Amino acid sequence: MFPIEVWITYTLACLLLVISPGPDNILAIGRGLSQGKLAACFSGAASGTGILFHILTATFGLTLLIQTSELAFITVKLIGAGYLIWLGIKVLRSRSLINLAPTEKQPLSSIFVTGFLSAALNPKPGIFVLAFIPQFVDPELGSVTTQMIVYGVWFALLTAVGFALMGIFASRLAGWLHEKPKIVNGLNIGAGLTFITSGLAIAVLKQR
Repeated sequence: MFPIEVWITYTLACLLLVISPGPDNILAIGRGLSQGKLAACFSGAASGTGILFHILTATFGLTLLIQTSELAFITVKLIGAGYLIWLGIKVLRSRSLINLAPTEKQPLSSIFVTGFLSAALNPKPGIFVLAFIPQFVDPELGSVTTQMIVYGVWFALLTAVGFALMGIFASRLAGWLHEKPKIVNGLNIGAGLTFITSGLAIAVLKQR
């Protein structure tokens, strides 16, 4: 059902997507810098769970509904855009996504929820999953649903591990950045602007 050559090609494509800059891996990197390796792992796992949410909704039809129903599409995209823009404004105001000063750490549950909502409320991954994964599905090899779920779970796992590793690697830079507050401030501004830009991009996303 899963030819090795197709699996390798699919995995490489997924890895390219994972390393592409976006709000979710920036979240994991920010958590790693400010709160350490465990927080980065939780943020990565949350993003992977958000991708898994899109996989399941794409497999069982909700993403197709979003593609075909204008009201559903507008509702989902405005919620997702609003959430990312709110996150961006929050980061710009507090400059606390990357904060190397000794402060009370956020609960891991809060870190997980933020990461999950950032991925799950963004309609772009869902629409992308619906267009991307079926390219590797072959109905002649067995159940399309099973193939969609297996390929999707693998993508979600690669996302979780990839984002977590980015955050863990970033955590190793915390000591170096501690003496460079201007760079930390710039990273917070860049992260905040990335969230806002991503939210605006979702807000103007057109139904296809």
